[in-house]
Amino acid sequence: MRFGGRIFKVDRYWAVEVPVFGVVTQGKTKKEAYEMIADAIESLVNKEGFKVEVYPGEGEYFEVYSKDLATMIAFLLRRQRIKHGLSLAEAAERLGAKSLNTYARYEQGKSVPTVEKFNQLLSAVSPEKDFVLIESRDHRSIQA
Repeated sequence: MRFGGRIFKVDRYWAVEVPVFGVVTQGKTKKEAYEMIADAIESLVNKEGFKVEVYPGEGEYFEVYSKDLATMIAFLLRRQRIKHGLSLAEAAERLGAKSLNTYARYEQGKSVPTVEKFNQLLSAVSPEKDFVLIESRDHRSIQA
């Protein structure tokens, strides 16, 4: 599973963002901007050995990927929960869970949700949004 981003020129710099994670940075070159977005995500995840790969796409579009899917999904859930100002308890309540741990284990990367559960988790922390899966070609990654 890869997550979409956007890279575009702003004056002398390349701005780069992965909106679903709420991560934005920039670089002097496209290559540097890709390296910066991978580094920003890795730094925010803050887990030893966690690596992000960048897959350039067509035009402004690109994708980020990690072999550690549980951690990537956990990061997405945490970022969405924080973006919407929810506590773990509030997220668990919105999920309809009786225990805080029901939601927390996904956000901690201890469990990888099924597609159906992933949709439920995202709906709990971001009910006004719809998340869209798209098909993508397997472009070569840039090792950051």
